[in-house]
Amino acid sequence: MARFAFGATCATVGGLIVMNRRNKDAANRFAERRRREDEAPRLTAEIPKLESLRLDVEERRPGVVSAEVSHIRRVVVAHAPALFEVPCSDPSCQDGGHDLTNAIMRGLRNSDTRFEGEDVCLGQVGNASCERVLRFVATATYHA
Repeated sequence: MARFAFGATCATVGGLIVMNRRNKDAANRFAERRRREDEAPRLTAEIPKLESLRLDVEERRPGVVSAEVSHIRRVVVAHAPALFEVPCSDPSCQDGGHDLTNAIMRGLRNSDTRFEGEDVCLGQVGNASCERVLRFVATATYHA
């Protein structure tokens, strides 16, 4: 059994590395997200006057007051796609995630320097809806 940096466990069978189904599904989701990012228009083409963008993100289960997951994402504007998808942080969630693209692009097109929003995960955890809530605060600067 081998363990990789991203936490996947794999078995070696006949000299080949075989990923378990869960890790294969995660790898497929990552590849699909990467394909969508590659195909998306560039942020600089959509919002040419954008200089910097910072996203403060926190995610929590429904009914929980404090965030279980939080991080700051500094967007490299020169190279970033105009696509803002965040995977659900619950490893058991199937087909979930958060698409913040419309909310963030609306704020940027309005030249807002600070705006916020939230999104509910529509994935499934077992037989129940995931419903994890992601909240973001965006801070943007623009060229004069």
